[in-house]
Amino acid sequence: MTSHTTNGTNRSALGAASTAGDVLAGLDLTGRTAVVTGGFSGLGLASTRALVGAGARVVVPARRPEQAQQALAGMERVEVDQLDLADLASVRAFAERFRRSHATLDILIANAGIMACPETRVGPGWEAQFATNHLGHYALTNLLWPALTATGRARVVSVSSGYNPDSRIRWEDVQFARGYDKWAAYAQSKLANILFARHLDRLGGPHGVHAFSVNPGWILTPLQRHLSVDEMVAAGWIDADGNPAPGLFKTPEQGAATLVWAATSPELDAHGGDYCADCHITEGGPTDSGEAARLWALSADLTGLNLIH
Repeated sequence: MTSHTTNGTNRSALGAASTAGDVLAGLDLTGRTAVVTGGFSGLGLASTRALVGAGARVVVPARRPEQAQQALAGMERVEVDQLDLADLASVRAFAERFRRSHATLDILIANAGIMACPETRVGPGWEAQFATNHLGHYALTNLLWPALTATGRARVVSVSSGYNPDSRIRWEDVQFARGYDKWAAYAQSKLANILFARHLDRLGGPHGVHAFSVNPGWILTPLQRHLSVDEMVAAGWIDADGNPAPGLFKTPEQGAATLVWAATSPELDAHGGDYCADCHITEGGPTDSGEAARLWALSADLTGLNLIH
């Protein structure tokens, strides 16, 4: 690979062990505005810290703003606002408040999510993981679109997970009305994140908006809150004393590296729609643009929002 140097930082040296701080070393994001959903814990908090450290202003929408305020206390250039991704009215209200106070949006990191939760129905009966991880972010991006296009250089980062080639959208039963499986539902929502970024980039490219999906790797964060210790021991993630399996997990700062890389790297100016891991574009991920377009149409039908053309 050819070495690229930007502001003194060797970009090609970035990889699995890099941190978000490593990625942004030497980059000046002064004057740029970012929205990081779930930006007060885990990967989101690490991303917020790194972006603020590089000079950006970060808006952190959170379902529990008080908790977010406590986690972000003392951090400069950070705003906290209320947002429940599983509630379209809440998404609309947040987007309206944001657009009243911010004319432009340079970076949207769609990071917040839930994993392997008990069967939960939200809104008009939507399965909670699909609703929160995908539909809420789909709606948010649509409603923030005027601010994203106003910059002429915006990035949207959809935080996914590892890609399994056998994963499919359950077109005949997207909401798992006929038998719920928490892991299958999670996998579907993460596949939706990848397909969403692919189609968003196709639509947004002419407006200067590029989108990427990201596999941050294995990280122990509050995302695992719905899993019991016994489940994680059986999966080989931790031992009976709660110690992580050696070499399996990244730190949150390492996991956030690819998020902020996809959001800021000058190397990606000529790219878009790609699936990224370890601060590189990967060969993995689905390539069927028809599936991505089909998901977009379904999402538009479910949310009543299709403002990106």
